Amino acid sequence: MPVKLFVPRETRLHEKRVALVPAVVEKLHKLGIEISLQPGAGLAARIPDSAYETIGVALSNPPADVSLVFSVQPPSIAEIEQMNPGTVLCCFVYAHREQATVRALRDGQITCFAMELVPRITRAQAMDALSSQAALAGYYAALLAATSLNRILPMMTTAVGSLRPARVLVMGAGVAGLQALATAKRLGAMVEGYDVRPEVKEQVESVGGKFVDTGVSASGQGGYARELTDEEQAKVAEVLTRHIQNADAVITTASIPGRPSPKIISEAQIMGMKPGSVIIDLAAEGGGNTPLTQPGDTVEIGPTTIVAPLNIPSHLAEHASELYARNLLALVGLMIKDGTLALDWEDDILAGAVLTHDGQIKNETARKAAESGGE
Repeated sequence: MPVKLFVPRETRLHEKRVALVPAVVEKLHKLGIEISLQPGAGLAARIPDSAYETIGVALSNPPADVSLVFSVQPPSIAEIEQMNPGTVLCCFVYAHREQATVRALRDGQITCFAMELVPRITRAQAMDALSSQAALAGYYAALLAATSLNRILPMMTTAVGSLRPARVLVMGAGVAGLQALATAKRLGAMVEGYDVRPEVKEQVESVGGKFVDTGVSASGQGGYARELTDEEQAKVAEVLTRHIQNADAVITTASIPGRPSPKIISEAQIMGMKPGSVIIDLAAEGGGNTPLTQPGDTVEIGPTTIVAPLNIPSHLAEHASELYARNLLALVGLMIKDGTLALDWEDDILAGAVLTHDGQIKNETARKAAESGGE
């Protein structure tokens, strides 16, 4: 019996991405997967239904015998309740803020692979949807900085004199931060990068940035930075304040999966910034990297403007969908054997990414959160 994949239309507010693009359909077919897609699923990403129909994708509501579902955001609880027990679902979940959803997945005996849980190891790079979407967010952040300032980023020489380049400080040199640095550099800004992990200095310099060294290291496990102690934060703040207050634009990218975004810029630092400066806060989904951030809004605070958009990859829905669909294709390739679903729990990637399976919450952190949230 062939694996039957269904891709629903995303229904959450401001979500424009789709979990399937025409470019990956043929590769899924070669794995023995039959595909159906809810009509209109790609329209928000400017992909018409006809683009799918012409390459063999059926347009329909969920067939009764669906065994595999791809989505960007988690389905609603009502949609989960309509799924067959044993259905394999691949999507972003973020269990710490979707506790009712996690319980519904458990109770419905859905095998859910949460894309944010894909281990950040070399073998899983093609499946790392966090990184693919973060790269786009970093690019977009540099553009937001350029369009939110009341000045230009590059140096410009005119008949009446020269304009100096803007200074851009990027805080956090992960995937998003490095892409923000590279884009701001290409736009002509003078760029600096800071990260609590000093080993990323060479990466910052490789994209044209100057590394801000505070003398504090906070390298953590799994490719993430650990939280700093109060003493470390004070030492870092002393060095960073000078750079923050010399910058025309600051881009912050610090986030910790499953936890609120750390506050890496203080109110005092903000109040000492240049008049007309901007902060682009990429961590708004977790509450923001400043105490004055208002997630989803742009606010003027003292001398600066704080821009804190939500779901940035959705603003670049075409390419965000394409990259995400490729991530899903790579992941599902680990699950298909001889045209059937065969989940190998000895595989580190599948074992690490699974959220729920066989009526259990397999991820320990998610299980504790779901149970503490009440039934």
